Amino acid sequence: MVVVPTSPNPAHLPSLAREVEDFVASGGWDQPPQLFALVPTAELLAQQPELAGQVDPASPLTPIAQDPLPSEDLADALAGIEWPAAVHGCALAQEIVVLPPDVEAELPDGSNEAEDTEVLRRVAAEHPLRREARLVAAVLRDGSAACVLRVRESGVDVEEEVVEHPELAPNLTRALLQTLR
Repeated sequence: MVVVPTSPNPAHLPSLAREVEDFVASGGWDQPPQLFALVPTAELLAQQPELAGQVDPASPLTPIAQDPLPSEDLADALAGIEWPAAVHGCALAQEIVVLPPDVEAELPDGSNEAEDTEVLRRVAAEHPLRREARLVAAVLRDGSAACVLRVRESGVDVEEEVVEHPELAPNLTRALLQTLR
């Protein structure tokens, strides 16, 4: 018998973020953002025992894919989400454009956030050194966060670069944490 803790351990969050990224990656590239609820596995299996062969009973939390987000504007979509207490965390997978750090000096820095965001998107989309990537950010109610970034490669035999760090997307993790309050 496997004993599963009832409260999530933040140490498991990076592996959950990787699990979400692996799941989304199995569908290929060019996907819309996808949201996942992180629910206690033991409670999920108690309510739905037929899922026993589909989830890892040793994992304290299981990611559950949600319906498509209701808005094309990610900030607006996240602002309208409130999770019930049964959800201990959430994760979001989205495709983004990544620029090299030295390109930041070229980016505008004004005071109008909405206009700046649109300008940044346009500059990033047109920049010759841009790289496409998939970002997964996962958070728990206790404030812990984990992020995984998979950089898309164009070569057939080129292995995609994967980077993990909890601070890859601080604005996104803050927005996800707000959905849990």
